[in-house]
Amino acid sequence: MRKEIKILVLIAVVVAVAAVLAANYYRESKQGERRETATADNLLVRPDSAVLGPADATVTMVEFLDPECESCAAFSHVVKRILKDYAGKVRLVVRYMPFHPNSALAASYIEAAGEQGKYWEMQDLLFRRQSEWGEIHGHGAQVEAAARREPPSVLFERYAAELGLDVGRVRAAVAENRYASKIERDMRDGQSLGVSKTPTFFVNGRILMLFGEEPLRALIDEELMR
Repeated sequence: MRKEIKILVLIAVVVAVAAVLAANYYRESKQGERRETATADNLLVRPDSAVLGPADATVTMVEFLDPECESCAAFSHVVKRILKDYAGKVRLVVRYMPFHPNSALAASYIEAAGEQGKYWEMQDLLFRRQSEWGEIHGHGAQVEAAARREPPSVLFERYAAELGLDVGRVRAAVAENRYASKIERDMRDGQSLGVSKTPTFFVNGRILMLFGEEPLRALIDEELMR
């Protein structure tokens, strides 16, 4: 009888230890998940990121874009349409991934315009006039035409004047590289998140795997139904 009692006590101790270890493992794994989620959230949205839409929107749509990217320019109309269709439910956060030669400079002018309340207007104007300043791939006449173009900085200042901005303030901000660290940080964040092309979208932290308007809307709808 004593031997049986000892065995039962030993089994009870083993079960208790296993339960404690399992509970600790579960708690640590959950804390790890929360840390990973918090880290991803920090990489997706920074305090100084440009945001369009209500802060309490159910869905946060983060776009990593390149101002010189033709696909970004073409898809910007879709983004506007989505924001209109989901008004009050979706907010847009813009991050930079400057893959092209003039894109970091373009992002700086967008940021400088933002200091004077014209962030979105400058972004839209740069997209619409992208053919005037963007990189040109071609041969012969196309290359010669590109060589005769005015420098992007001259064009960007002209766009700033068209928007009624104080061009002197814009020029000074860009000259002192005021936004370089922000643009570089966005690039690092994007790389950490696996962004390798533009535009890349995240919807409530979930990356859009198949690019297009319908897949993006479907992902937003999924998040709204949660």
